[in-house]
Amino acid sequence: MSDGQDRTGGSGQQTDAADLAEIVARLRAAWRTRKPGYAQRIDDLTRLRAAFKSRMAEMEAAIRADFGHRSEHETLLSDGMTVLNEIDHLRKHLRGWMRPRRAAVGWRLWPARAQVRREAVGVVGVMSPWNYPVNLALIPLATAIAAGNHVFLKPSEHTPRTSAWLRDLLADVFPEDRVAVALGDAALGAAFAALPFDHLVFTGSTAVGRKVMAAAAPNLTPLTLELGGKSPAIVAADYPIEQAAARLAGGKWFNGGQTCIAPDYVLIDAARRDALVEALRAQVRARYGDDMREADHYTRVINEGQYRRLRGYLDDARSRGLQVIELAQVDAARADAERLIPPTLVLEAGDDAKVMQEEIFGPILPIRGYASLDAALTEVESRDRPLALYPFSYDRATVDSILARILAGGVTVNDTLFHFAASNLPFGGIGPSGMGQYHGRAGFDAMTKAMPVLWQARWTATDLIKPPYRGKIDRLVRWLAGAS
Repeated sequence: MSDGQDRTGGSGQQTDAADLAEIVARLRAAWRTRKPGYAQRIDDLTRLRAAFKSRMAEMEAAIRADFGHRSEHETLLSDGMTVLNEIDHLRKHLRGWMRPRRAAVGWRLWPARAQVRREAVGVVGVMSPWNYPVNLALIPLATAIAAGNHVFLKPSEHTPRTSAWLRDLLADVFPEDRVAVALGDAALGAAFAALPFDHLVFTGSTAVGRKVMAAAAPNLTPLTLELGGKSPAIVAADYPIEQAAARLAGGKWFNGGQTCIAPDYVLIDAARRDALVEALRAQVRARYGDDMREADHYTRVINEGQYRRLRGYLDDARSRGLQVIELAQVDAARADAERLIPPTLVLEAGDDAKVMQEEIFGPILPIRGYASLDAALTEVESRDRPLALYPFSYDRATVDSILARILAGGVTVNDTLFHFAASNLPFGGIGPSGMGQYHGRAGFDAMTKAMPVLWQARWTATDLIKPPYRGKIDRLVRWLAGAS
């Protein structure tokens, strides 16, 4: 049996799968003994914020080491700023969210009164991925804490230094019966998903999401699944090419393309496809240089398996005779040694190409020209509903027509990614791209139970409605039912 430090911080040992159920039981017993009120939740969030901010340099170093190299500035923005912003948003609005909401009962139940209370559910499990290993761990964790729950976190095994950093951070902020951390591989993750949580948040691929859902099903665990898919960018004919290129480049090559809501492919009016290619080439030259001499600002592929997967997409495209355009030059030996794939375009890939069959999750961007906007929308409609959608047009009618036809998890119009950073916007997919939502109020609601409460009055006409249903009672029932 491992000790408490093995589970929440201190040693480098992994969690024993046999201990998982005991840890959940400990978290639940403590929650039932003393459910966190407003003061406790605010204090927890405040201490978490202070500890996190003081250790951001350690966080950046850990993430950089796990990736081989990751842009410091991208880490500060994606795993630093976002977490602080979300904690601040939770602290600002928590009192109002916790306040019971009055609800009308209707004249038939008068003079009863009613309210809806947001009650914590108990123990929330969080399974976080490797691509934004702190953001996607701490934002759902902080939300669960704000909602009054205890939390069990399973961070990714693919970022072991960052996961150890998270364990140590959380062990210094929370007692082990309020927040626990499990470190381990995919097998431990499978056992983790099968635990009897009161809510489980998983962020990762659609394929693994299906396995998590199956593991959670025997316990009927409520789920928030943040998955992925092929998120399209649709550039309408009126939108300026240079601005489209700048904003697509920002969204696609941030974090080396390893973003679940990165634009996965671009559809543009066919006459301007080549102009977009050249504009993207200019963007890469300005950001990273022709020979990636500014590669300190470019994030590497996380590990060898992902690197070979992405290389396989490009090999497949070349074998099909597709035009593959590397927008910067990288020495092959350096590329392999550093897991460095430069920003790369694939033109007019068919649906049979691997790059169009799976979520890319890397710095490869397919571009396809369309004959008409209607044809482009038909193509998007033929695929699974995406996690994100990026329409580019200054014509409101055009944008509205796209939004009316394409249902997506979230949308940024005339840019990419930024809907994720807006705390007042719920974040989540639909169907194969996910289920449930979080961020801000949406996350608080997902990790609490809306408990309706009706307060009956001392004297009420409903006391009269009982057998035998004759005379006045018969007429009253028929009147209430609209049958008279």
